[in-house]
Amino acid sequence: MTSTRVIGFVAMTWFAAVSSAAVRTGLDNVGAHQDLFKGKRVGIVANHTSYNSEGKYIVDIFRALEGVRVVALFSPEHGLRGSEEAGAKIGNGTDPVTGLPVHSLYGGTNKPTPKMLADVDVLVFDIQDVGARFYTYLYTMSLAMEAAAENGKRFVVLDRPDPINGVQLEGPVLEPKFATFVGLYPIPVRYGLTVGELAKMINCEGWLAKGVKADLTVVPLTGWQRGMWFDHTGLRFIKPSPNMPDLETAALYPGLCLLEGTNLSEGRGTPKPFRQFGAPWIDPNALAVKLNNLNLPGVRFQPSSFTPTS
Repeated sequence: MTSTRVIGFVAMTWFAAVSSAAVRTGLDNVGAHQDLFKGKRVGIVANHTSYNSEGKYIVDIFRALEGVRVVALFSPEHGLRGSEEAGAKIGNGTDPVTGLPVHSLYGGTNKPTPKMLADVDVLVFDIQDVGARFYTYLYTMSLAMEAAAENGKRFVVLDRPDPINGVQLEGPVLEPKFATFVGLYPIPVRYGLTVGELAKMINCEGWLAKGVKADLTVVPLTGWQRGMWFDHTGLRFIKPSPNMPDLETAALYPGLCLLEGTNLSEGRGTPKPFRQFGAPWIDPNALAVKLNNLNLPGVRFQPSSFTPTS
């Protein structure tokens, strides 16, 4: 395979000065809200990020709650274990670790069907997001909430931090005529909300299909301040998808992912996704000089080359 000459994008992101703290996620706090689940059959929308701060997986935590029966799992894009590449269609199956049936929400359907929810009383969502409008986990959450509302099921979101902070909002608001599974609602590219806050907004604004309202409960996270970046939370960063290896990549993603709509590669399938971009026809040295002359705060540009594999 021939090398692709590109311009390399190297970022030095300046994070806001917020002291580190022990943040507890909704999953960490679920024990104080177990009455929501007692005597119920629970379905869980989860993936490989669904661990508490002590490293316990969500299924084990819920199985330990008194009177709770976990009956099914629902997986988003990239699958239950987060190993599938972006856009790969995923089938239903059985999780070999927990023995539970897994309904894929990124294969034949993006929304739980009435049949999938037939044996579920409460549907729980617990997945770490990245704070960008076009990350599909948001819409897995909202369509699961929509299905729960349509089928008379309680919907519970276990809240998690917005990793790129809850203060800065950036980018245009989506126009409804452009709605797809990578953007369903009129929110900016960088929306500055936790997944629980976004769930409340979607529900309260009547953005679910036909204005249906969900029986929504958000189990809150505690200790989080809006100005916090993820590295100030005290939580372990688990890469939420194969091309999102660290916080710096998440910080760049809302801007660099826009290149997917062009004839440039944004570095997917390389060790530095969203930290480098290019195409075979670019003069990397000339472009690096031009971009560095813009004196953009917090970033510098240098020539590079790569051959993307995805």
